[in-house]
Amino acid sequence: MANAGCVSLATILFLFIFQAALPQGAAQIPVVSQNLVTDNVSVVEGEMAIISCRVKDNDDSVIQLLNPNRQTIYFRDVRPLKDARFQLVNFSDNELRVSLSNVSLSDEGRYVCQLYTDPPQEAYADITVLVPPGSPIIDARDEVLSEGNETEMTCTAMSSKPAATIRWMKGEKELPGKPKVELTYDRMYTVTSRLTFTVDKEDDGVPVACIVDHPAVKDFQVQKYLEVQYKPEVKIMVEFPQGLTREGENLELTCQAKGKPQPQRVNWVKVDDDVPSHAVITGADLYIENLNKSYNGTYRCVAANSLGESYDDYILYVYDTAPSTEPAAHDSRAGEGAPRTVDHAVIGGVVAVVVFALLCLLIVLGRYFARHKGTYFTHEAKGADDAADADTAIINAEGGHTNSDEKKEYYI
Repeated sequence: MANAGCVSLATILFLFIFQAALPQGAAQIPVVSQNLVTDNVSVVEGEMAIISCRVKDNDDSVIQLLNPNRQTIYFRDVRPLKDARFQLVNFSDNELRVSLSNVSLSDEGRYVCQLYTDPPQEAYADITVLVPPGSPIIDARDEVLSEGNETEMTCTAMSSKPAATIRWMKGEKELPGKPKVELTYDRMYTVTSRLTFTVDKEDDGVPVACIVDHPAVKDFQVQKYLEVQYKPEVKIMVEFPQGLTREGENLELTCQAKGKPQPQRVNWVKVDDDVPSHAVITGADLYIENLNKSYNGTYRCVAANSLGESYDDYILYVYDTAPSTEPAAHDSRAGEGAPRTVDHAVIGGVVAVVVFALLCLLIVLGRYFARHKGTYFTHEAKGADDAADADTAIINAEGGHTNSDEKKEYYI
């Protein structure tokens, strides 16, 4: 320990003698040279900063590091400054590298790398201390919202350096906020962002996130889930039958109602008439047996909660049971009439009969023409078919020419 103290004292003494030996003009006007380089440093408060003074071409000149008050931190590999947070990381002819642990705001400023030449050369390293904001605080004006209403939220990020930026996300969609930045007495920044938006029923249960962006932190956010109340959504489901409703069949309908708050009960009514007396209503289900055309009409399911009521309609049309009057597919909800169309099977049967008749006609005509083939005789062959033998037939055929009128000529 005594030897180390003697070495340190000797180095400091050498430093004073060396500075006194420099020309006054050179000591007062240092030169910024590209031969001596360093880097600016950004460090989070409480963490460690590294300052590196590097010499490209050193001619055995001395390197030292000064703090913002131009006090010598390190002279070569000796630390005159009594601050144990500064530690030597590396020392050579071409580099002096020093670490500063547990950085605070008071350590921020311009540090000087100095090379003892004539004149002295200097390079500057600016240390910027980053102070992360505290946990963001999100406040909502309304805890419970109603569909279609406007609400407001605020998010605050306190005591940061530099000032943080705040973004808003509703689900997967980013929303614009209005920021306000305040500088506090201790050179810290407080940022408040205000968000205003309108909610609908799809927003119920959706998170709204306040995301704080700052160079000292990543993924710094807080979120709040929306609670949105809305009037019921009503839908009638046909449980039976799956196809058309026919006379004599049964009908079963179920009313599905969803809302916030949830509707406690639903009501079945028939528009402009009374529900059939033998219809059975059990909770959300409507059951009618042995349908007939007198039951035709619009059946309505109504559900209500504290925000209002909603309904859905089902149009009942009872069809005949006769298959020949089988109607085309019909949507009972459309509210349109029920026109009857010709059965596709009947049309197919008629077409088949017509095609069969045409085929029979073609066959008969073909046989007729086949039997009368070759019965045509020329004028020269007339009379030959009545002859007793071939010679007589030839004579008769030739005689046909003799019996014809002879051509006569008259001269005057």
